[in-house]
Amino acid sequence: QVQLVESGGGLVQPGGSLRLSCVASGRIFSIYRMGWYRQAPGSQRELVARLISDGNPNYADSVKGRFTISRDNAKNTVYLSMKNLEPEDTAVYYCNLYDDVVVTEYWGQGTQVTVSS
Repeated sequence: QVQLVESGGGLVQPGGSLRLSCVASGRIFSIYRMGWYRQAPGSQRELVARLISDGNPNYADSVKGRFTISRDNAKNTVYLSMKNLEPEDTAVYYCNLYDDVVVTEYWGQGTQVTVSS
């Protein structure tokens, strides 16, 4: 069993910043990729940013230059630093991990990010 626990969401004004954290624990064999997705009301879940095992990040076009993904391998933790937040960034943000040994994808419970004045 693998658990992903997110933290760091909240209410922020446009132009503000937040940092999300996701800690992975449990029976993890190999982290092929780990990252963040988001889902706004009435919309499909979409990729925000992820780190592949080779270390190269992938970002959604809408967040490039504003969001930065990073990872602490020793702590099995992935971070998402978000700056210049916009109302369009409002969504539930989900942590995601893919273990390529057991070929299983895991999701966190989500953390709400609301950007509003």
